[in-house]
Amino acid sequence: MTMNNYGTTIYEAIGGSEGLRKIVEAFYPKVKAHPLLGPLFPEDIDPVMERQHMFLTQFFGGPSLYSDAFGHPMMRARHLPFPITPARAEAWLDCMRRALAENELPMGLQQAVIERLSGPAHHFVNTTDERET
Repeated sequence: MTMNNYGTTIYEAIGGSEGLRKIVEAFYPKVKAHPLLGPLFPEDIDPVMERQHMFLTQFFGGPSLYSDAFGHPMMRARHLPFPITPARAEAWLDCMRRALAENELPMGLQQAVIERLSGPAHHFVNTTDERET
């Protein structure tokens, strides 16, 4: 997974583990505050943040931390218990866009990250019930 403009993995381009941790730390307060997303997450968000850091490390081309700890990611299956609508997928991506911008990543890199995350975010949609129950 190389990026033409950066000649490296997304993981390396965002600053490796430290850069990714900053993004995750900027992202989850936005998720928790979001009216569509916040109710889906536990009060203690720290374990979720750690798993997200591990997963995104692997997803963006870094070490396979998530698989080493938990086995195959099977992300769609892991998200099935939660009502994920198209609106929630877009809200999640918007929170990530804002976290990337807050971390002042170059615009092209921000776009590459969102493009890479958009497919999975929409793949996790498992209901079209827009009542957001």
